[in-house]
Amino acid sequence: MKKSATSARRTPLFDRVFRPETITLQNGHTVERPRSRTPLIAAIVVLVLGLSIRVTGFDLGIIARRANQLTKILSQIFQPDPSFFSKVTGPLWDTIKMSIMGSVIGSLLALPYAVAASANINRSGPLLAVLRFLLNIVRTLPTLVIASICALIFGLGTFAGTVAITVFTFGIVTKMLYESIETVNMGAFEALESAGANKFQAFWSAVFPQILPTYLSHCLYSFEINVRAASILGYVGAGGLGILIDERIGWRDYNGLGTVLLTLFIAVFIIENLSQFLRSKLS
Repeated sequence: MKKSATSARRTPLFDRVFRPETITLQNGHTVERPRSRTPLIAAIVVLVLGLSIRVTGFDLGIIARRANQLTKILSQIFQPDPSFFSKVTGPLWDTIKMSIMGSVIGSLLALPYAVAASANINRSGPLLAVLRFLLNIVRTLPTLVIASICALIFGLGTFAGTVAITVFTFGIVTKMLYESIETVNMGAFEALESAGANKFQAFWSAVFPQILPTYLSHCLYSFEINVRAASILGYVGAGGLGILIDERIGWRDYNGLGTVLLTLFIAVFIIENLSQFLRSKLS
């Protein structure tokens, strides 16, 4: 009796509601074939999609009626104004400087924190839980929210944007790095500890050489992301191209907006290809 109750608890709820189909083979034996879950999954997807359309007020008719406005705006964006390029270079350089500074500072701060947040380095469960909880808070905040807070604290301008990118880089590099540290071979680390070395000496000699290429790759990847993210921080007063983009949209100057976007695309394309080349060499 106890055995049958235990097996019933182990049976998935779906199989208990939708009983498996009993099939009789040619030799007289019977087997049970579980019911397909595809209809149930499809019904749930359709239900969720219907609720989403109802809540958001999504209307294909509006898209069809306003499609001409989309093509009109896009046609102007794809005809950039070359005379506006001289006004783009300054904010673009500010965006790149914010990305570089924020990526470097955030990556440097991430290294010791990632080491402390690694389960195979830090054996203190409560401390590990606190460090990861704080990291999750940092990673939960969107970049624009961080930039808004920094703009309120430090004032408008590129400094607030740099601090926001630093916080964002710290969160993403720390997360990826401590996961990488937890996958390394700890044999040499443990041998150095047993020989009398402290944790810092053992980590620096045994673990750091293993994670250095991965760490640099994470830093370059975060820099790629930051160049794109920094371009919209101006919407909250954090400097860079975002101010110019917001200004051009406000003035309905879509030709000037096209110049800004084209310049940003070229800069991001060059930076991403250079970063991917360096990351391929590191790997």
